[in-house]
Parts: sequence; structure tokens; C-alpha cells
Amino acid sequence: MQITSKWLDGSCFVATTESGHSVVMEGMAAEGHTKRGPSPMEMLLLGVAGCSSIDVVMIAEKQRQDIVDCQATVTAKRADTTPRVFTEIHIHFKVIGRDLKESAIEKAVQMSAEKYCSASIMLGKAAKISHSFEIAAV
Repeated sequence: MQITSKWLDGSCFVATTESGHSVVMEGMAAEGHTKRGPSPMEMLLLGVAGCSSIDVVMIAEKQRQDIVDCQATVTAKRADTTPRVFTEIHIHFKVIGRDLKESAIEKAVQMSAEKYCSASIMLGKAAKISHSFEIAAV
């Protein structure tokens, strides 16, 4: 896996993946300018949300759960001093579907957290990671 990051100006970069997908990242926008993309630290949280959500949906579907939507909200706390690493990360899933079994969704969240989500497991080596979920019917 490889990405390339190219400087635009100020603290703004465009990163491109090996497969040709690009994303704009910006630390802080220059005074008087609009921020053009998420910060690199926000990108880490986006990765955690995506990685864990994919797991939850796929695992739940294998358990024959009729999911129509899955939303992940990730909140994080950072250290006050440099390096401002994440110290706590919480991932909350809202799983929406028909006749969902709480035990099946709980198992999907647990399996993602403990076995499958590379992003959260990796960040868990530096930060305390917690998970929660709720189920909503269609």
C-alpha cells in the first residue's frame, strides 16, 4: 500500500492513493481563507469510522440481519501537549434495520473491535478505545 502527498500551499496537501483516489487535507486554513479539507488527525478518525463500520455491517449481514443503514459517530480526546496524540476514542454505532437482534449487533461490534478493524486495533495501542451501539427499527 502506498500513498503520495503533494503540497499545495500553507498547510494544505492533496494525498492520492495507489488506486487513484484523492483527498485534500489541511491543518489550519490561512487567515481569511476557508479550510479546504479535514486535518490529518480527522482523517485517522474517518479511517476508524469506515473500517469499523464495514466490519459491523458485513458481520451482521453474515448473521442474516436485515440492515438498511449503519452510522458511526467517533469522538476523541487528544493530549494537551505535543505530540497531541489521541488518548481516548469512542465509536458509537447506530444500526438501522428490520427485526435486528441486539445480540447479533453486539457480536458484530465486539468482533470488529477485538479482531477485524485494523485501524481501531492499531490506534488502540496508543489510545483507550471504547464502543457502544444502538438499534433503530425501520
